[in-house]
Amino acid sequence: MGKTKGATQTKASEKEERIRRLLDSLPDRPGIYVYRDAAGKALYVGKAKSLRRRVRSYFRAGGPADESGRIARMLRRMHDFDFVVTANETEALLLESNFIKHHHPPYNIMLRDDKSYPYVAITRNEEFPRVFLTRKPHRPGVSYFGPFTSVRKVRETLELLGKIFPFRKCRGPQPGRRSGVPCLNFHIGLCLAPCDGRVDAAAYGEMIGRVERLLAGRPDNLAGELRAQMEKAAAAQRYEEAAILRNRLIALEHLLEFQQASAIGLESLDVIGLHVEDDGANVQVLQVRDASLSDRRSFFLKNVAGEPEDVILEQFMMQYYSTPTGFPPEVVVPPGFTETAALQKLLSDMKGSRVTVRRGVRGKRRRLSEMASQNAALALKQDLLREEEKRARPAKALKDLKDRLGLAAPPMRIECYDISNIAGQHPVGSMVVFEGGLPRPAHYRKFGVRTKGPDDTAMMAEVIGRRFSREPAQRQDESFAARPDLLLVDGGAGQVSAARRALELQGLDGIPVAGLAKRHEEVYLWNEKRPLSLPPDAPGLGLLIRVRDEAHRFAITFHRQRRGKELSSSILDELPGIGPARKRAILEYFGSPGRFMAAGRDELEAIPGLPAKVARDIYTLVHKMG
Repeated sequence: MGKTKGATQTKASEKEERIRRLLDSLPDRPGIYVYRDAAGKALYVGKAKSLRRRVRSYFRAGGPADESGRIARMLRRMHDFDFVVTANETEALLLESNFIKHHHPPYNIMLRDDKSYPYVAITRNEEFPRVFLTRKPHRPGVSYFGPFTSVRKVRETLELLGKIFPFRKCRGPQPGRRSGVPCLNFHIGLCLAPCDGRVDAAAYGEMIGRVERLLAGRPDNLAGELRAQMEKAAAAQRYEEAAILRNRLIALEHLLEFQQASAIGLESLDVIGLHVEDDGANVQVLQVRDASLSDRRSFFLKNVAGEPEDVILEQFMMQYYSTPTGFPPEVVVPPGFTETAALQKLLSDMKGSRVTVRRGVRGKRRRLSEMASQNAALALKQDLLREEEKRARPAKALKDLKDRLGLAAPPMRIECYDISNIAGQHPVGSMVVFEGGLPRPAHYRKFGVRTKGPDDTAMMAEVIGRRFSREPAQRQDESFAARPDLLLVDGGAGQVSAARRALELQGLDGIPVAGLAKRHEEVYLWNEKRPLSLPPDAPGLGLLIRVRDEAHRFAITFHRQRRGKELSSSILDELPGIGPARKRAILEYFGSPGRFMAAGRDELEAIPGLPAKVARDIYTLVHKMG
């Protein structure tokens, strides 16, 4: 319990330090932020007019975490966060919706669906289509444009469209009223009266086509015409008319604000952005699927100094698209990329069908390319902070250990030992090595303990004595050739004393020895009678815990392997009807004797090559044996 509590407190302190550094790098720009857990899973997606102010507010006293227990729980689970900058708050709102739909984060308790935002619908399945606002689910035969963020603005825009394009305003698949007489809209010039046969379907359909082009972001210079009329009215001092035209222009511009997150007309593609700085680079991949920007992936590349950007992008894409799964039919690269033809052929060959590689130089592709590049520059800044923190963390922990344990120098090489057994059965020992505060797996060693009986201290003395043996075979082992700056054992005063005696027997009395007891995470030193209690957030304690836990993991793994091998040779060999081939089939099917012993009769009967009658006999015998 104490071990878990101390490790948790240390990790929490490290997380707080990392988050503080990342908060300092946040831009004062609109966008979305994504809180993630230790596995990288999205916990919460939010939007912000200013990412810097909004995300920082979560970590201030009196912020959202203090107001809601749900948010406080979410922040405890949060391990990291990332963000995507956008051009404006409208883009952030729509991008937030897309990310929520794609990731389903558990702390977005009101997940928005398609009915959360208004769409403009055009009933193309009718002879004389209608144009209206809807929140209903999409239906076949109807064209939808959106989503939009302001119902009022959409209503204003539809009113403007109705004045410019006199489409019918009546409801129902058939135009007109029961009386057959054209309504008032015809008499005031807002409808062509298809109900009275005053316009044919072809001419009406051509007008609806212009409406669709306008809604799709191809306005045919309509905004320029309105602006010219507004300026002309203002110059003639017809200010009331100019104000009306200004309001109509604002509504139209809002309608045309099809930002990058909606990406209407770009069905499925990846947009790649790159930013290089010194020997680091960040690549952003914006994933457009089903005409929406649904996800963003960020990659930090190291050791790129001196490489041209074209080479960096090529090497990245060769790895990123190494499997054809999820391959989009189009990849948009930065405008300066020159090897599009060669890359297009290579990606097409890898996918097995045509892949188009385009530079983002015009329209929506250009805007998405700019967004990807901007986010790559901002993400690289955070990547470099994480790398700097990662490099500094071990040195900080080693210096802390030197000061707190009274060592002559930082312990650059730490060796840790642990014993694993069950009541003295199948005893094993482990040795793990950390150099410079980082694990050195090539120097890990396992020991099959020879000491009989459940005596952990004697087992510890045996393992350490064998490690420092002066036998020639020991001296030739690279792991045993180096001398540790600190010898750590998993345990308290008894294990520390056993380690010291083993070193003295080998003529080694200058190696510092410490023990880390699990119960309260107390440090027992070779030269102190009382244990040392380090602060839970001390970097040195965090390092000791990581080393001790790694030694424990390594010992447990070896113990299970050895116990499993002995169990398989004893239990399986005693079962009737089980020869070498069937024994091998059982172990391959279940993976371990333990899983075999816990299996039901149906599972045993499903083993390939094992007759059903033999499986039933084995099941009966095993359960009789308990």
